[in-house]
Amino acid sequence: MPVYQYETIPSGPDEPVRRFEVKQSMNDTPLSRDSETGRPVRRVISGGFLMLKAEAGSACEGGACDVPAPQPCGGSCACHP
Repeated sequence: MPVYQYETIPSGPDEPVRRFEVKQSMNDTPLSRDSETGRPVRRVISGGFLMLKAEAGSACEGGACDVPAPQPCGGSCACHP
């Protein structure tokens, strides 16, 4: 069962955002409120992967696609020691 991240939606500039995780089925309706505070929430999209389906007659036909290589982040993220 996947774990989804949610964050509270601040009602003003001084209200802190609270992030939390919830284990839910993919078929469950996304949460609309934080069970602890009652504040409205939104699901945070992070990580994962993207699967592309090739159209018939496209350059990806047969499973080989001309996908550009990922660009380096420039060393400003956690992926560099």
